[in-house]
Amino acid sequence: MELTVYLAGQIHDDWREKVTQKANEKGLPLQFVAPQTNHDRSDDIGEAILGEQPGKLYRDDAASSINNLRTQVLMQKSDIVIALFGEKYKQWNTAMDASTAITMNKPTIIVRPEELIHPLKELSNKATVTVETIDQALNVLSYIFE
Repeated sequence: MELTVYLAGQIHDDWREKVTQKANEKGLPLQFVAPQTNHDRSDDIGEAILGEQPGKLYRDDAASSINNLRTQVLMQKSDIVIALFGEKYKQWNTAMDASTAITMNKPTIIVRPEELIHPLKELSNKATVTVETIDQALNVLSYIFE
């Protein structure tokens, strides 16, 4: 059995590569999918497909609708969602993706540091599992295969 895991969270560092590497080291049969991690591509996709937009609002709206479609398709095809809340970046997209996953009844693992316990308490309560580290999230997934 192989599981597909959607990796929701900020796109400004290599945390997804670390998850993939650690999962491979553990020999876990996982396939990973994610939002568009090329920030410029994500921001430019609306105009790349629909042409130049008349202003920033329309540019962002065009890109958002295409990015949301991509996220919806990949998340629907996923078996599990891991949503990483880091300490450095604003986490609006992560919160939206985690909420979407929970609403879709996707098993959802939230990874959040101790500093975010209070601000994420309601979301953590709705998630399937909440942990503090990527290693803990992978240990949860490992348990599925025991």
